[in-house]
Amino acid sequence: MPKAKARIVNSEIVYRGPIFSVRRDEVIEPGGVQTTREVIMHSGSVVVLPVLPDERIIMIRQYRHATRDFLWELVAGRMDGNETPKEAAARELLEETGYRAKRFSVFLDVFPTPGFLEERMYILLAEGLTPGPAQPEADEKIEVRAYSLKELKQLLKQGKLHDAKSVAGILYYMSFLRKSARALR
Repeated sequence: MPKAKARIVNSEIVYRGPIFSVRRDEVIEPGGVQTTREVIMHSGSVVVLPVLPDERIIMIRQYRHATRDFLWELVAGRMDGNETPKEAAARELLEETGYRAKRFSVFLDVFPTPGFLEERMYILLAEGLTPGPAQPEADEKIEVRAYSLKELKQLLKQGKLHDAKSVAGILYYMSFLRKSARALR
């Protein structure tokens, strides 16, 4: 496997928007092929897996226009400015659920769609939760619900969770972070 990276011959921003931009790069790839790559530029995001003391996981349900449907998901959002993953996670958790957490820890650091998206996604565990009123943004209509690990395992088995970041976070949590989750297998 070659260790060289692509050499950028030319680069231009072809779209600039409030959430993401699109860049077109003319590159010579490590194998020597010259090609054009369009890349979505994104500031990065966080996904929060909030765990209550009884090990239930807080999920949110909201409308996602790209899917034309309502999805159950973990709390998530874009990182703003120079926010750290923990700062962004605390802000998103409060906005979408009203909960505050004493502890945040990153347990996954992934690129959700590396073929054309620069977004880096940090998935964090949130523990030591305290409830409070949610502070959603004006366009967010969010339903909040706590699910047991057994309920989530059943939803996963039935193919009822369609959000990839949530599926990845929940499966990783069940497989590697919680001993009691092994009893559900």
